[in-house]
Amino acid sequence: MRFLLRFASLVALVVAVIAGTIDSIQSVAASAVVLTPMGDAWNDVSPSSLATVRSAISYYVHPRFYDMAMQWLLFQPAFAVFLIISLLLWMIAYKRPQLAGRLGA
Repeated sequence: MRFLLRFASLVALVVAVIAGTIDSIQSVAASAVVLTPMGDAWNDVSPSSLATVRSAISYYVHPRFYDMAMQWLLFQPAFAVFLIISLLLWMIAYKRPQLAGRLGA
């Protein structure tokens, strides 16, 4: 399980770097700071899955949850959202090293 979480963390980190690279290229081309919101990036990749997630959250959780939390999340920069997801997955999969080794008490 830990391997899968670390792999998902790596994938989220790669997506964050790609999103940040795209934003930096667009920023240089426009001579202004350009940050792509998560909602726009998700809509560009798969608009049907965005609509599916919205209807699932509205049906199974609560319609106001989508309005409050998901709308806030979808307006955040895509690279930042994926960096946070990557960090959370890595923290869940992290295993502390033993302090004294095998024979320590």
